[in-house]
Amino acid sequence: MPDFEAPYILAIDQGTTSSRAMVFDHAGRVVAVAQKEFEQLYPNDGWVEHDPEKIWKTTLDVSREAFTKAEKNGGEIAAVGIANQRETTIMWDRATGEPIYNAIVWQDRRTADACKALREDSLEPHVAARTGLLLDPYFSASKAAWILDHVEGASERAEKGDIAFGTVDSFLIHRLTDGKVHATDATNASRTCLFNIHTQQWDEALLKLFRVPRACLPDVFDCAADYGETDPNIFGRPIPIAGVAGDQQAAAIGQACFEPGAVKSTYGTGCFVLVHTGAEAVASQNKLLATVAYRLGGETSYALEGSIFIAGAAVQWLRDELKIIKDAAESATLAESISSNNGVYLVPAFTGLGAPHWAPDARGLITGLTRGAGRAEIARAALESVAYQTADLMDAIARDGVALKALRVDGGMVANDWTMQFLADILGFPVERPKVLETTALGAAYLAGLQTGLYQDTDEIAKQWRLDARFQPAMAAEERNRCLSGWQKALKRTLG
Repeated sequence: MPDFEAPYILAIDQGTTSSRAMVFDHAGRVVAVAQKEFEQLYPNDGWVEHDPEKIWKTTLDVSREAFTKAEKNGGEIAAVGIANQRETTIMWDRATGEPIYNAIVWQDRRTADACKALREDSLEPHVAARTGLLLDPYFSASKAAWILDHVEGASERAEKGDIAFGTVDSFLIHRLTDGKVHATDATNASRTCLFNIHTQQWDEALLKLFRVPRACLPDVFDCAADYGETDPNIFGRPIPIAGVAGDQQAAAIGQACFEPGAVKSTYGTGCFVLVHTGAEAVASQNKLLATVAYRLGGETSYALEGSIFIAGAAVQWLRDELKIIKDAAESATLAESISSNNGVYLVPAFTGLGAPHWAPDARGLITGLTRGAGRAEIARAALESVAYQTADLMDAIARDGVALKALRVDGGMVANDWTMQFLADILGFPVERPKVLETTALGAAYLAGLQTGLYQDTDEIAKQWRLDARFQPAMAAEERNRCLSGWQKALKRTLG
């Protein structure tokens, strides 16, 4: 066991399918880990919800478990950082902390018609100019409006300030501080469709458009800032909450993407590509999103982002719904057992398609099935779909004028060598996997470390990045073109 460098930082990584807590030492090495999955709720076609109490309970359990593991050998945790599933929307009673409705998850499509109506009123350019986002159910604003419309008395109570709105980070901060702090950071705020990324303020015109009262919104802080202290009853003593970022921005920080052109892709439930664009927000011409990369010391850095809704979730689907694999590792074993996809493609539009298509009504499709197709072809098609969707994003980034030379990857799926090699083959440039795969949690820890003085600046953090493996493209151009051509045909069928 390595001699860990104190002090430690506890990073909460509250994700879409599980809550995880990781403790890191000053050198960015993992000291302790705890993780718990929680239930996904699908009350209607295209609807996805979470029970906020289960989000809180699993977060509390894993945080305490990791804390105890780390400190039992004499180490000391100096700060807490939080990374969270973005856009997922929770509204709760300020006085009691009780949610007034389930969390509406980022994948949820129930507000597709409401967003379509706003687009038909030619309001999308108005929204995009302020937020960098599109009018899509993905973002928080229409979810909040839905809750306010469908929970009796909620709109009136929100106007009075009795109801609090927040993304998952805000809800956790409220609970961790025993209701003393209602805050979010600039990255999470930038994903709500209510925040002007240029002025760095909640936008009154957008609040009016979506009918979300200003009184229910959190304060917006830098990513490294004073978010209060944890209630002493949680860990036995108060600990400062010092860093917060949405999961994809946290992963980019963990990957040390601090320079313009640096790009990372995270493969978890979905896949999210962020490319750093510097001190100016770039308006995409190819349906990518302009977003806040991070805000430190009052200075904002921006990114272009492409969001794929289904990546690792396709493997979970193979396991939980089709029941053709027992675990994620078996998908790679099956994929490797055949020399090609045999013409089988899966377009995993289970909750619509994200960037660069933005088709909320699209649904999943498998093409090319023959009598000879079986488990191996379907499993391989699921893994290949991740690479094809990434290629679509990289093409859009290139058309927006950003030159890419390599892709840094992280998240649970990237431990799979077969998938990473296929990704490099399809992209045609190197894929770099770091030593620490859970860069989302690491990024949250780095932010907390910056605020508490454990790190002096981002240069010190960048020096800690370590390469685990570099996957070089090895596929012949003819084969790459054949694969991509088959994907495009399947995609067109999905899009109708």
